[in-house]
Amino acid sequence: MVNIRLGAARNSWGVTAGHVDLRREPVTPRPVTLDARPQRVTLDLARSALVVVDMQNDFCHPAGWLASIGVDIAPARRPIEALRRVLPPLRMAGVPVIWLNWGNRADLANVPPGVRHVYDPDGSGGGLGAPARPGGSPTLQAGSWSAAIVDELTPPATDLRVDKYRMSGFFDTPLDAVLRNLAVTTVLFGGVNSDQCVLATLTDAACLGYDVVLLEDCAATTSPPFCHDATVYNVAQCFGFVADSTPLVDALTVDAALTSDAALTSDAALTSDAALTSDAALASDAALASDAGGATSDGGR
Repeated sequence: MVNIRLGAARNSWGVTAGHVDLRREPVTPRPVTLDARPQRVTLDLARSALVVVDMQNDFCHPAGWLASIGVDIAPARRPIEALRRVLPPLRMAGVPVIWLNWGNRADLANVPPGVRHVYDPDGSGGGLGAPARPGGSPTLQAGSWSAAIVDELTPPATDLRVDKYRMSGFFDTPLDAVLRNLAVTTVLFGGVNSDQCVLATLTDAACLGYDVVLLEDCAATTSPPFCHDATVYNVAQCFGFVADSTPLVDALTVDAALTSDAALTSDAALTSDAALTSDAALASDAALASDAGGATSDGGR
């Protein structure tokens, strides 16, 4: 009997000491439908994941790098509340949450000059790896306060984390391997900046064959507003779908209720089956006892 599953929940083998079953366990579809652009869309929660991009202190905290160079970070903080609403029901539905963040090596050995220039345009020595303020932590360096997710969104240990080193989270990272190992076909996106790292990663996801949905209220940018508007237009026009998190939360609430009802129905059926089995066993025992009693009585004659 192959009764030990080896691998991710959605992509595992059955194994024992003497046998390996390569068949993946069937995954029951969990469709939810929500309003989106350019059309209403039905997605399968059992094949979906949420990727949250760069909701980090350096971009979203008043003491971070972006604020230190005079950028108004208020837009970068707007997705926080929407994410706080949508994350718990997604987790309850078993949808993987992946935090995709800048997390550079201390030596920046894999970061080319074109990327370093974004953060240090005049070559004065600021930017990646340098403290944004005297005594501060190194900008967007893996393991630093600067690269940490903002406190309001601190994830549980069950969420997944992937460090990135480019605007796109697919280049030079395990993101694609993680998604494929989770048997994901649809990727929901949120985070900052919507017109930069979010869009670059979403575009690559679409080119790799994933279905992509941008959760508009879960994404924002500190760029001029027209940059976000153009991003939303292009996602709906060229790459996938754009939706708001509110109908998704509503759909998840309905899904949770249906799942709960199904579980109760299943439990009730199991209880009923157990009761019937018990009654049948008692009746059988009573019949056997009666037969035995009759045989003894006949023998007595």
